Amino acid sequence: MKTSLGQAATRQSRPCRINRPAPKRPYSSQHPRRRFLGLAAGAAAVPAASCIAWAQTYPTRPITLIVPFAAGGATDVIGRVLAERMRASLGQPVIIENVSGANGSIGTGRAAHARPDGYTISLGPMDTHVLNGAFYSLQYDLLNDFTPISPVAAHALVLYARKTMPAKDLSELIAWLKANSKAAMGYGVVSYRLLAEFFQREIKTQLTLVPNRGTAPKMQDLAAGQIDLSFNTPDQLPLMRAGNIKAYAVTGDSRMALAPDIPTFRELGLPSIFFSDWFGLFAPRGTSNDVVGKLNAAAVDALVDPTVQSRLVELGLEIFPREQQTPEALAGLQRADAKKWWPIIKELGIKAE
Repeated sequence: MKTSLGQAATRQSRPCRINRPAPKRPYSSQHPRRRFLGLAAGAAAVPAASCIAWAQTYPTRPITLIVPFAAGGATDVIGRVLAERMRASLGQPVIIENVSGANGSIGTGRAAHARPDGYTISLGPMDTHVLNGAFYSLQYDLLNDFTPISPVAAHALVLYARKTMPAKDLSELIAWLKANSKAAMGYGVVSYRLLAEFFQREIKTQLTLVPNRGTAPKMQDLAAGQIDLSFNTPDQLPLMRAGNIKAYAVTGDSRMALAPDIPTFRELGLPSIFFSDWFGLFAPRGTSNDVVGKLNAAAVDALVDPTVQSRLVELGLEIFPREQQTPEALAGLQRADAKKWWPIIKELGIKAE
């Protein structure tokens, strides 16, 4: 695994390089050493001035936003909502490119290796920018090969079950699971698998963990009664309201505005089952501060837009407060969650499939 918490030092940004032939200068009788120093100072000033001028005019063409999952999922929807509004601030289209595979690590890797000029950025959840570092041997460094732009929003997860589950509340559900060791829990991305493994350890029982191809197939299996329960996002609550599935608890530190009747695990005596997933915007390592500043300003403008806010709330997301919409805050989230979850993944012995 290339990424390590020990690699906490910030690497030097890759310099902006301008390749051009040196201009011819007329012969001068100036002292050779003084003439050399003057030429050196001029040469050093040209790239710096050119980089500043380039950053001031950025962007001059469309920007690609890599979404490391297939179209239609939560990350894709969030990316498209942001892209539409950021276009107004940046004056250029922001084009979504879906690059899925290996729990998002393929698209994230492409973003890590992109040219750091601000024209390729990525949107990723904690799965792709923290947890994959413990599940996979990556060809990039999750904590050091990206320049954070801004956190976007976060959400808790909901413990759902098939509609025919006999348990009336979480206490009865846990008792039923202990009496039915063959109970099947579905999962998709690595965060759901981690939470499934953690859940069965905390309630001291053994479940049959069933991998799914994604959220839609998993929820179809749950609604059809082919699996017994699963953690998933708040945007699946309409299935519960339609009577197709049940919901027992949420992993956040408070009840969700979308479902105030569903208690938290903390309320129900299981405070250790706490999990909050987040989404953030990233650029490749070495992207200049001026460019990151423009991208951050566009993201902040998008997150105060009422239309964007309304759409994200519909998905069960909570937008980060304005003071936390900074590159530094996103970097802090990454490192804090890596410090918390990587040892747990190792302790649980979870391997990539």
